Amino acid sequence: MNSTMLLFSLLGFLAVVMALEGLFNLWASKHGSQARRIADRLAALSGDSPSDVAIERAQRSVRFQWFQSLIERGRVGERLTRWVHACGTTVSAGELLLLSAGLGTLGLLLPGLLGKPKVFGLAVGFAFAVAPWWRMSRLRNKRIKLFESQFPEALDLMCRAMRAGHAFPTAVKLVGEEVPEPLGRDFRILFDEMNYGVPANEAMSRLAQRVPLPDVSYFVVAVLIQRESGGNLAELLENISGIVRARLKLLGEVRTLSAEGRMSAQVLTALPFGVAVVVNLTNPEFMSVLWTDPTGHKMVGLALFMMMMGMLWMKNIIAIRV
Repeated sequence: MNSTMLLFSLLGFLAVVMALEGLFNLWASKHGSQARRIADRLAALSGDSPSDVAIERAQRSVRFQWFQSLIERGRVGERLTRWVHACGTTVSAGELLLLSAGLGTLGLLLPGLLGKPKVFGLAVGFAFAVAPWWRMSRLRNKRIKLFESQFPEALDLMCRAMRAGHAFPTAVKLVGEEVPEPLGRDFRILFDEMNYGVPANEAMSRLAQRVPLPDVSYFVVAVLIQRESGGNLAELLENISGIVRARLKLLGEVRTLSAEGRMSAQVLTALPFGVAVVVNLTNPEFMSVLWTDPTGHKMVGLALFMMMMGMLWMKNIIAIRV
């Protein structure tokens, strides 16, 4: 393969990825959760806020509603929907699946349109199809890390409010007003649900579903048990806050000790691609067998498959849960 053509393909791929990123950011700036929240507040200040706003935030209208309803019929679809909602974006699971399928099809056909071997179509199609999931996974991990850092402070605020004489719903309201996004938004939803007649047990269960964090699940279970058996809820919240802080401290130490393993996984993943690019630029004839010979196509496909399995294996090794 000509080095100029290879560089052109790489630049084209980067241009497509950056264009998709720019379009997504432009769309999120107008239709994202922050934009919707600002629009709702402006509407409320101007007196145009409707009085029949539904408490069921999860049932908001989405594009391709028929496909989203089809996905939510199965248990796997429900888990996928909760996973997408935990990312904090307005993109639904159906939209994400359709976007991934469309980009994968485009990547599969792109090398053929450029006159390249079909084995490149499999690699490019897989990369294009995984790109939206990679983006959503990064957003989800970032949001979960914010939840982890904010949750102990929220528990301390609730503990101080209840010791000052406030009821539990009032303490939830204070957290919703004082704690910034994203945890404050979910506690505001929790307060609205309890304030408008949703049973406390159901509202707390919805909070655990919206926030995919074990600490929040422990908090919900502890509060529900306390409501049944009684006890000092302020002291209970203080104990949970201490446990959460200790877990986060241990998690930070584990992440520090496993940083070398994560770096090794990233280097081993990028090394074959980097070596292939350098060898192809310095000695194109040496690498041309992989592009021109059918056996080379099979070797490239097998290598990509084995690398994908190795990446998944290394990810499972370095993923330490605390």
